[in-house]
Amino acid sequence: MIKIGAVLRRTWKIEELRKRVLFTLAVVVVFRLAAHVPVPGVDTAALKQLFSRNQFLGLLDIFSGGTLANFSIMALGVVPYINASIIFQLLTMIIPKLEELSHEGEYGRDKINQYTRLVSVPLAVVQSLGTFFLLKSQGIIAVTSLLPVVGIIVTMVAGTVLLMWLGDLLTENGIGNGISMVIFVGIVSRFPVSIGQTLAVLEPGGLFNLVVFVAMAVAVIAAVVFVNEASRKIQIQYARRIRGQRTYGGQTTYLPLRINQAGVIPIIFAVSLVLLPSMVANYLSGVSQLGLAQAAQKVAAAFRPGSAVYSLVYFLLVIGFTYFYTAVVFNPEKIAEEIKKHGGFVPGIRPGRPTVDHLNYIITRLTLAGALFLGLIAVLPSLAQGLTGLSTMTIGGTSILIVVSVVLETTKQLEAMLVMRSYEGFL
Repeated sequence: MIKIGAVLRRTWKIEELRKRVLFTLAVVVVFRLAAHVPVPGVDTAALKQLFSRNQFLGLLDIFSGGTLANFSIMALGVVPYINASIIFQLLTMIIPKLEELSHEGEYGRDKINQYTRLVSVPLAVVQSLGTFFLLKSQGIIAVTSLLPVVGIIVTMVAGTVLLMWLGDLLTENGIGNGISMVIFVGIVSRFPVSIGQTLAVLEPGGLFNLVVFVAMAVAVIAAVVFVNEASRKIQIQYARRIRGQRTYGGQTTYLPLRINQAGVIPIIFAVSLVLLPSMVANYLSGVSQLGLAQAAQKVAAAFRPGSAVYSLVYFLLVIGFTYFYTAVVFNPEKIAEEIKKHGGFVPGIRPGRPTVDHLNYIITRLTLAGALFLGLIAVLPSLAQGLTGLSTMTIGGTSILIVVSVVLETTKQLEAMLVMRSYEGFL
């Protein structure tokens, strides 16, 4: 915290960075104002009750920046953009042309971002339709005629496009990554509401539980910072080459391998699957003619959020998806080939296949530590509620992971800008 405060004080003294900070605050104000403009024809009180009972919808509300629970004009948030980004990350590993494009520097990244924005629009249409029919089945939306339905769908898609545009403006003229900042603001804006609800229902003897909760929150934040910053540095030695009177190479560098290579993506995948049995069981429990109502009720009770079966399956799914996503984004063969191409080698390891095996050996063990950490973060709300008994304010492990990651990333970007301005002043 002291380091972040020092960076902010130094940032405020530089006019250009001060303008960036003020622009970021202005965009955040616009976003929060739009987040409270509701779509007409929606019972917001019943909607909030639905979101409090469904953890998957709660997770979607996190990534929408807190707008989905209010069903505002930005109800979908940046979820379609996040889905499109994940799709293109996976397609980059499969389609050779996209892989070549990703290696073309700034031009390639801009092209892929453009494709991602274009794909986000049809995804927003599909998601808005799914959200509409879900809320209609719950009796939250009473609209039946075609024109109001089209108006709701168009409004939700337009809100997503507007939010992506605000995110791009933040990335270009503000501080930090725009999309990450939108999610960050949405999560932080809900903290005062949760604190107020907790204090309102706090019993006279519940002060100890509140202290335990605060201690757990501090411990979780410290653990997230530690894991996010932790990495295994692999020494890379480059061979010395002599051309004429000059000597090239011979230096030593390090290849940093982060413990948490996958971020929060495994949690998103896992929560989608772990909630599927209960959703299907709830549907089948109302179909008595199939003879599955009683079995479906047992399945729904077993996979109820907070139960032992739910937490165990959720934990194992997060570990599995962490290994899967790390295998997608980290390619030891390509890294070993690049090291060999530039005349580098790991001391004590031969170039080529032995280097690939060495990297696989290290990343497999690092991923285990990262997967266990993400698994604990995922089931942390259930553990916190069981220990403290505070149902109105459980530790949202995913939320804390996102908030801390965005703060650290933004601080690093500010430090880089300060260093650059210092060099310019020196020159």
